[in-house]
Formats: sequence, structure tokens, C-alpha cells
Amino acid sequence: MFVPQSLEIVPLESLESLIESLRIEGLPYDDLYEPEREFFQFLQGGQLAGYVGVEGLTEDRLLRSFVVDSSLRGTGIGAQALALVEALLVSRGVTSLHLLTTTAARFFLRHGFANKERSAAPPAIQRSQEFLSLCPSTASYMAKQLT
Repeated sequence: MFVPQSLEIVPLESLESLIESLRIEGLPYDDLYEPEREFFQFLQGGQLAGYVGVEGLTEDRLLRSFVVDSSLRGTGIGAQALALVEALLVSRGVTSLHLLTTTAARFFLRHGFANKERSAAPPAIQRSQEFLSLCPSTASYMAKQLT
């Protein structure tokens, strides 16, 4: 039985466990060591609940590498994790969040993201490896205004 506990977001010091999780989920991980990327882990009661990455340095950021432990999916952890990331980014002056997904569009639609044409993405987002080569052209591009 799932018992809700507070979730915390902490910087990820080593990318090895994130890479393994992304590999298992079939998500891109080839560019994780490139500059302008920051990765976090979500902890619930001191236990790993998932990961997220944010890419970019401008007020427009790319949400990437968002993974919730498979045993916790459907419990609200993903929504809590997304809210934590958004609050952190707003505190840093980020005004919009962008992403590409092949599997989680419904989740992100429920949390305020909207489907957009890829051509509408800001130039910095369009230049990301996710846009250029890592995600297929069939991936949904989504965006959300944070402020």
C-alpha cells in the first residue's frame, strides 16, 4: 500500500544510475555529459523515486530525462516531482518549460503543457540535441508558461 510522504528534489552527483534508468525506459542519454544540463533526483522518505533533467541557460528551458520509478507510477509522485521542478525553475527566473515526448503526452497535458508545432520552439530549444537528433521527429513537442 502506498503511503504519501513528502518528496524532495536534490542535485544528482553521479549520472550512472540515471543513465541506467533512461536506458531501461528507452529514453535518450547520449548527451548527458554535455554542458548546460542539470540533473536531479527525487527522494521520498530518503528513497529514490525518480529523476529529472533540465537543459539550457535562458528563460526557456528544456525538461528532459524525467523518469519516475515504475513501482510509484500512478501514485501522484510524477505530479509532485513536476511541481517541484517548476517551482525551482521559477525561482531561477525561468518563464517557460519545453519538452519532447513519445510516451507521456497525456501526463504533461494534464499538468498544463500544450502541444505545439516544433517550429514554434524558441531557437535555443530548437538547437538542443533532443530536437536535432536524439528524439524522433514523431515526438510530441510541448510547452508550458511558468509565470
